[in-house]
Amino acid sequence: MKKTFALIMVAMMAVGCFAQLPSVTLKNIDGKTVDTAKLNNGGKPFIISFFATWCKPCQRELDAIHEQIVDWEEETGVKVIAVSIDQGQNVDKVKPLVNAKGWEYEVLLDPNGDFNRAMNVNGTVPTVFVIDGKGKIVDRRSGYVDGSEQHLIEKVRELLK
Repeated sequence: MKKTFALIMVAMMAVGCFAQLPSVTLKNIDGKTVDTAKLNNGGKPFIISFFATWCKPCQRELDAIHEQIVDWEEETGVKVIAVSIDQGQNVDKVKPLVNAKGWEYEVLLDPNGDFNRAMNVNGTVPTVFVIDGKGKIVDRRSGYVDGSEQHLIEKVRELLK
C-alpha cells in the first residue's frame, strides 16, 4: 500500500511539472494587471519565485539570484518573476523591500493567494518554478539553502541544449 501511494504521488508530481501556467489575474507592484497564463520570456526559459516580505530564506534566495542575474541573463536570456504572497498590510511592504534590495525582477502581488493555490504552493515559501520557453512548468523546488540557486541556472541551461 505504501509503495502504491508513493508511486501515485510521484506520478502526480511529474504531471504537475509539465503543466501549463494557470490563468490568474494579478497586479504588478506598479498596479498593472497581469494574466499569469501569459507570462513569458520571448521563447526563452524563465523562473517564478514565490516569496513573502517576512520570509528570510526567500530574501536570501532572491538576493543570491540578484548577485548573479546579470551573468545568467547574458548567458541564457533567463528572467525572474517574483510573486509576493503577502496579504493585508504586508502588501504595502513589498515595493519598499524590492526597491531597498535593488531587485530588478518583475514583481507580482498575489494577496488573495489565487496564483499561490493554482500553482499548489499553498503558502510554502520560497517555492521556485522553472518554466520552459513554451510556458510549461519543468521544475519545482521549495525551501532554500545557500547555493541552491545554482540548480535553477543548471535547469535553464539544460532547457537551452
